[in-house]
Amino acid sequence: MVRDAHDSEKPSRGEGLRERKKRQTRELISNTATRMFLARGFDAVKVADIARECDVAEKTVYNYFPTKESLLLDREEQIAESIREAFGPAGTRPPVDAALEVLAAQLDGILAALPPGRQGGEALSRFIELLQSTPSLRAAQREMDARLVRTAADAMAQRGGRDPDEPEVQIAAEMILGLWRIQFAALRRYTADGVSVDDGLRDKVAADVARAARVVGAGLRS
Repeated sequence: MVRDAHDSEKPSRGEGLRERKKRQTRELISNTATRMFLARGFDAVKVADIARECDVAEKTVYNYFPTKESLLLDREEQIAESIREAFGPAGTRPPVDAALEVLAAQLDGILAALPPGRQGGEALSRFIELLQSTPSLRAAQREMDARLVRTAADAMAQRGGRDPDEPEVQIAAEMILGLWRIQFAALRRYTADGVSVDDGLRDKVAADVARAARVVGAGLRS
């Protein structure tokens, strides 16, 4: 799944000086790591190199990001929280509709963070290809996807008074989280073809997700 890894984390309401400095340090480390990985390749950059570039200790980097891979895949908790809100007891919309709403917000965040014009599409394409061409990143992404499926199953089970290990709950979670993979695949395909935001990238990706959502919705109704 593509995370809006290039955008700034939004400050929380009532954020104090300490929290603001921590957020800014985290942003600096994440943005610097992304830039260095894109320029030199994931395996060619050491965590110590990133720490040196940010003028912080290597331990500081690990305080914010437990693994090197999480420097790029750094939005898991935000996505998990969105899933819990959308599919859990507090959710009011059908799961597929809720998923489409969450995905649309994430897609808007990704695209809004890109440089204008074709430069933005090229930047996103390079980021996606970095994820796909690096074995450790692919493995980390698969592990993260599995954890998010479990998060969705737990949330839906709480909402419906079911056991999250029931096969119906498990397959429903897999189907719904599959929409995230569809969005990732669509972003990869269209940006590789040179489609930019100005060319209607958002609408093309959203249309692919909507087509898949109709199939998922029919399956859940059955």
